[in-house]
Amino acid sequence: MSAASVTALVLDLAGTFAFALNGALTAVRAARLDIVGVVTLGMITALGGGILRDVLLGALPPATFSDWRYLAVAAGGGLVAFVLSGRLDRLALPITVFDALGLSLFAVTGAGRALALGAGVGQSILLGTITAVGGGTLRDVLVRRVPSVLSSELYAIPALVGAAVVVVPARLGVGGPVWVYVGAAACLLIRLLGVRFRLEAPHPRDPGAVGEDQ
Repeated sequence: MSAASVTALVLDLAGTFAFALNGALTAVRAARLDIVGVVTLGMITALGGGILRDVLLGALPPATFSDWRYLAVAAGGGLVAFVLSGRLDRLALPITVFDALGLSLFAVTGAGRALALGAGVGQSILLGTITAVGGGTLRDVLVRRVPSVLSSELYAIPALVGAAVVVVPARLGVGGPVWVYVGAAACLLIRLLGVRFRLEAPHPRDPGAVGEDQ
């Protein structure tokens, strides 16, 4: 394997582990599931976005099912979260941090995989974003809450930025591993700043407020 391929695989597996921890901790905190439910939700969170990306790209079977390491890492992350959950007095912070890590890593690896399979600039950025938010969306739907991508502080926007940082330099002929790290760092920073300062994307004006202005 080339150095770039190894880097992509390591980041992808790191994102898988982070999202598995996030999904499993969410299962413990929000749904109080048993070990089967905890590990299952962790695996769905970790693998859902990548499966959706590969299906849309026609890269079948998805990497999840052609490389045992993805399933093993996802299951391992779920088990780690289950074992340690009783020692975590406050789960909100670790859930948020692991979610931000998974989001940033999947945004850049998803965009990179789309580029490698011949997708265009816009398509690669979109697929990187789908990879990043897809698993978390499935997680939230399964625990019956509004998906973070629709309600949380700057969720899809950081993923779009991280994916764009990878895709645009690559299309300009100046791409390289450094942009992968820059994109992941940018996504992570924007997401954590959004959470810390409760920054949100613009909302439509309140109909009541519009009526008062008239």
